[in-house]
Amino acid sequence: MKRKAMVIGLASIAVGLVVLAVYRNSYFDSRVYHGAIVYWFRDGGMVYDFLRPGTPYGFTYPPFAGMVMWPMAVLPLLMVMILATVGTVITTGLLVWWLAGPEIERRGWPVTFAVAIGFCLALAFEPVRETISFGQVNTLLLALVAGDMILGLDKGRKWAGVGIGLATAIKLTPGVFILYLLVTRRWRALGTAVGTATGVTLLAGAIFPDESREFWTSALWDTNRVGVLRIVSNQSERGFLARLQIETIESKVWLACVLVTLAVWVWRVARAPHDVVGGLALTGIVGCLLSPVTWIHHWVWVIPALVRCLFLFDSDRVRFALGAAAYLLMTSHITWLWEKPPIPPMELLGANVYVWFGLALLLWTPVGITRSSEVHAKVKIIA
Repeated sequence: MKRKAMVIGLASIAVGLVVLAVYRNSYFDSRVYHGAIVYWFRDGGMVYDFLRPGTPYGFTYPPFAGMVMWPMAVLPLLMVMILATVGTVITTGLLVWWLAGPEIERRGWPVTFAVAIGFCLALAFEPVRETISFGQVNTLLLALVAGDMILGLDKGRKWAGVGIGLATAIKLTPGVFILYLLVTRRWRALGTAVGTATGVTLLAGAIFPDESREFWTSALWDTNRVGVLRIVSNQSERGFLARLQIETIESKVWLACVLVTLAVWVWRVARAPHDVVGGLALTGIVGCLLSPVTWIHHWVWVIPALVRCLFLFDSDRVRFALGAAAYLLMTSHITWLWEKPPIPPMELLGANVYVWFGLALLLWTPVGITRSSEVHAKVKIIA
């Protein structure tokens, strides 16, 4: 009875936080997607010319993503919102099971209760509830990549790489996982991922040549389409530097940060090439840090790192504390206190919470742990 009450209590808090987020964001991105797809498929317009009325925001994904979303052209907006919510909830549950399930079983915990608690905590996590409230696709892409790596790559399946390729063709930022396959020398999966991404992109180009030409030659390079870099919702290294207001040297400093961050990532994943979940965790983080624009809802990619750190509560208190602090502060909505700066003296820290924790987790998330569907054994953790 106490367990049931705990789950109900946590679920109520998570749902309440999601409802508040929905009230604030009103499925903004789903409205953009729906309007753009209707404009493209029903009205015969150029999808990249569409802007949501009263805003500078339009469709920013490759044409293949538009092909995947074409049912929106015949669905009412309300149904699109419902499906987006259901999709995020289901994929969040899958991620909790894939990432935490094996460790829960290994420890002999009550599976249903422990997974339910993890699911409630995941729904309450701000990037997840922002994904729901904006009507975004972040957890769907994360689940596509995570499923590919955990169920395919980690088990040596011949189809491993398909999910990474599809995710990259839908939204370019998951392409960092193709680099992961290169660094860890997983040649078959690398070829599969590149072939899949290239194949479906060429298919979209053959079906929609004008849209493809517009995206690859113009829309992709128009940074004004994604918003102002310095706003607090952009929790990337580029956003961090933009908020410092160092315009004269910003691009050079950003390039240096990119190179250093990439070097750290390569060094860490290359030392533990067989730790697929560790690679998933570190690569998701580096993708968020290096992308010029990483909205808070994009930081669902940090979930694998948080899960790994939080399960160290009985063996590595420092890394557990890092994971717990990251989860709590990223869930707290504290970053938004600096939405309209300046609010000194803590602006440098508070306005960049995700960036700081992303860097810390990139450095200290443990790698060198292997998993098997039959035997869950921990090997030496590579710092």
